[in-house]
Amino acid sequence: MDMNGKRVLLTGGTAGIGEQMALQLRDKGAEVIVTGRSLKRLEAMRKRGFEAIEADLHTPLGAERILHALGDRIIDVLVNNAGQGVDHDFREAAPDADAADDCIHTNLNTPIRLITALVPRLKQRPEAAIVNVTSGLAIAPRAGGPVYCATKAALRSYTQAIRAQLADTNVAVIEALPPVVDTQMTAGRTNKKMPPEECARQIVHALEKGQSEANVGMVKILKAVHSASPALARKVMLRF
Repeated sequence: MDMNGKRVLLTGGTAGIGEQMALQLRDKGAEVIVTGRSLKRLEAMRKRGFEAIEADLHTPLGAERILHALGDRIIDVLVNNAGQGVDHDFREAAPDADAADDCIHTNLNTPIRLITALVPRLKQRPEAAIVNVTSGLAIAPRAGGPVYCATKAALRSYTQAIRAQLADTNVAVIEALPPVVDTQMTAGRTNKKMPPEECARQIVHALEKGQSEANVGMVKILKAVHSASPALARKVMLRF
């Protein structure tokens, strides 16, 4: 897909991978509308020339705010990038069920709501795309993040299913699976982290090339191991 002249709605576009995607897509000629919940970051993106919608996506009101702000405007690409982690480890402390609900809504329910609302609009375009940003952890989970991993695995399954449903339309459905990326969410992690600029570059490249999956960085290796032995991939990642 040639991004020049395309209108992109990008959730979680004020920091990390999303911010870098917004910058790179704009450099390629796209009009990018970003969403976020930090007023400071939203204002910073506005000063850089982006339209920025305030929306906290852990409740249904978040998607409603985005759709209200979008109005009846056309879009060519929907990027469901916003993500939320949650502590949920019985070895450390009693998990917070409400925090788990927030994570589930942000990572799974909101993308489904936006896709459901916007597919009719996307179908009206000469070419269009949905990009769902999941994670390498959608392939095999790590023990310390069961709720986050479950949301990403669920979004992966949803993405594969709607890709089949939309196969005969003009709407491409792309899944991006990042590795551990150097963002606010991973600030406490000591693993080697991919720079968000490079992660964004690989996702944007997949969008331009019309790839159904963007296995980013080390996820390529995880995908290969999982293809050879799902049990081995799970064993390795559960220790991760």
